[in-house]
Amino acid sequence: MGRLRHAISIIVLVALSTLGLRALFSVILALPRAASAEAGPIDTLFNAHFWMIAFLFAFIMVMMLYSVFVFRRKPGDETDGPHVHGNTRLEIGWTIIPTVVVLGFGVWGAITLNAITSPKAGEMVVHVTGKQWAWTFDYPEQGDISSGDLVLPVGRTIVLKMNAEDVLHSFWVPEFRVKQDLVPDRETTLRITPTEIGDYMLRCAEICGLNHTLMEAKVRVVDAAGFQAWVDEKSAAPAFADMTPEERGAFWHSAEGFSCFGCHSLDGSPSVGPTWQGLYGRQEQLADGSTITVDDQYIINSILHPADQVVAGFQPNLMPPDYADKIAAREQEIQAAEGIDIDITADLIAFIKTLQ
Repeated sequence: MGRLRHAISIIVLVALSTLGLRALFSVILALPRAASAEAGPIDTLFNAHFWMIAFLFAFIMVMMLYSVFVFRRKPGDETDGPHVHGNTRLEIGWTIIPTVVVLGFGVWGAITLNAITSPKAGEMVVHVTGKQWAWTFDYPEQGDISSGDLVLPVGRTIVLKMNAEDVLHSFWVPEFRVKQDLVPDRETTLRITPTEIGDYMLRCAEICGLNHTLMEAKVRVVDAAGFQAWVDEKSAAPAFADMTPEERGAFWHSAEGFSCFGCHSLDGSPSVGPTWQGLYGRQEQLADGSTITVDDQYIINSILHPADQVVAGFQPNLMPPDYADKIAAREQEIQAAEGIDIDITADLIAFIKTLQ
């Protein structure tokens, strides 16, 4: 009867402790709201792990503390405790049961991974480009429009085809649960089916350099009508030929252009590179101790040869040295598409001049 009483006591204590720990986990390990179809099976798997962790911790601690307090040596008892040489059935049990549980979780995880990565009917492709320290999104099925924000229709599976221009990045929207690395010279894919209309934040989850923490982008999930309205608005945007140099310069500064905003603020706030506010005509001290006046030639040289004249107080070699090639390639694309010749560096200078 005594053994039965101990067994019942331990079972009750383990059950109560497991429930208490699971309730604690729901607070300290709370997940953000689920906003994708993929989040459902992933959260179910998370919850199963949390329950297992709570049970195992409760079981071990209850057994240990119960033994300490209930079976402790009584005052005045100097006899030896019973000699236990082992229990074969117990040893076989605690080997087989954890093995089966671990294998079960592994199979469950593999099935879940296959389910959330398999192709779905009616998928829409979005090309994602990650670069220090900005995101760009292209929509080939919507007339190759580009955006610095990720706008998605609710209820439709989106295939993100992702590339990195420089170093490793990682696409992560916590509410969607899924995450995928972007690897230079290799396209990776990720499937998302948004289920909740709202605004979210995309973060880079792979340390990618000095401004890693600022590598974010807005994510908007809208209904079908809202998505089509956004596509129509983007499609109706003026062609480069219809824009002023200042407007084009602002575009090149944005995530949809060359993502200059990732290093150069427009409001005077500190960043990786000098702010563009009040830049033109300003006296700048360089790292070599000399002083220059910011004019057209200095800006052009800083864009095409960023390591030549580094402003004092800023790290050298952070700006990619291949902007001359990127700018030339983009100018050729626009010339082929619209039949006009534009000078991107002149556009940027015109825009900088407006920020006095």
